Amino acid sequence: MAEWKSTITNTINSSTLNPDFMKWYLAKLVFRIICGEGNHTPQFDEQLRLLYAENEMHAFQKARILGDSEEDNFLNNEQKPVHWKFIDVSEIHALNELIDGAEIYSRINEEDDADEYVTITKRRAKYLHERCLENTFEMI
Repeated sequence: MAEWKSTITNTINSSTLNPDFMKWYLAKLVFRIICGEGNHTPQFDEQLRLLYAENEMHAFQKARILGDSEEDNFLNNEQKPVHWKFIDVSEIHALNELIDGAEIYSRINEEDDADEYVTITKRRAKYLHERCLENTFEMI
């Protein structure tokens, strides 16, 4: 199996691709996370990946190879097996123009506790802001 992946990867990343026709794509890769025997609420990780490709098919192929290559098996801190299984590429979007402030992704979440969701969001924003300030001062 690794042999065909290598062949496809080399073909997709080939220098024969014409840079004049390359553009950026956003791909959504979906993974299922299975812990132990899988007797838990199903968990899925949706990842947005930036890809540089000639066309939508090229971006789709690159995304699938990327997803396959990132499947993983490991033991968690309780020594239970965890399996990250690549499901597939569920979306591909061409980024025709990179415009400041352009919407890249949107997802509507339904939450049981709206106040808790707002509090967590503000806490994350505060942490991000503080980290950005620290990084700025380190550069000076």
